[in-house]
Amino acid sequence: MNLLLLDAAELDAGDTVTLADGRARHLREVLRVVPGQTVRAGVVDGPLGSASVVEVHADRVMLDAAALRCAAVPARPRVDLVLAMPRPKVFARLLSALAAVGVGRVMVTNAAKVERYYFDCHQLEPEAIRLRLIAGLVQARDTRMPLLTLHRSFRKLVEHELPQAERRLLADVDDRLPRVAAACGDLGAEARVLVAVGPEGGWVDFERGLLVQAGFSPVSFGARVLAADVASVLALGLVHDALRR
Repeated sequence: MNLLLLDAAELDAGDTVTLADGRARHLREVLRVVPGQTVRAGVVDGPLGSASVVEVHADRVMLDAAALRCAAVPARPRVDLVLAMPRPKVFARLLSALAAVGVGRVMVTNAAKVERYYFDCHQLEPEAIRLRLIAGLVQARDTRMPLLTLHRSFRKLVEHELPQAERRLLADVDDRLPRVAAACGDLGAEARVLVAVGPEGGWVDFERGLLVQAGFSPVSFGARVLAADVASVLALGLVHDALRR
């Protein structure tokens, strides 16, 4: 556990937080914390800082989280993702990776090559999504929960529901296209980028045309044909790297 992540509601009663769940077991049995020790801590969608261990018991750990109230809140990642819904098991595995790499919003959409039953799977239950995103945040030591929305209508999403972005990129395997670094090289420090990653087998011509009409520029992520989950993580990583230059 790289970060002790708390819900805002756990601080409602004051600065002292008592944990009696898996986080407490990890603190006791893996980190072997002792009273007076400081641990890295944060609040979901809130500050990132530290908390102090007050008491350690066989069934619970008590913390003083007062320092979190004056800690800074990390900036929300500047990259958003349009993701054609992958196979449910792949989607479940992908969520924590997306949160760990860093993404502001994830818009999960239908597409011609997406099986319709994917949108009825238990992996889309809100609590299942939340727990996997939190696992990614804990891994990356971040507190900013990605905003995830589901869109059964691809056309409605592209024409009416996309967020503002200074650059919209369409992931492609055509090695003759511009690379991500070139496509993002002129962006300012606060610019947002929206990336679209298609389903296994890619977007159909109609979908690609609609994305291009909406301002998406095809860019190359290399000549290798990647699975959707690998392509999504690679896309986010390349854009983050380009924005840091």
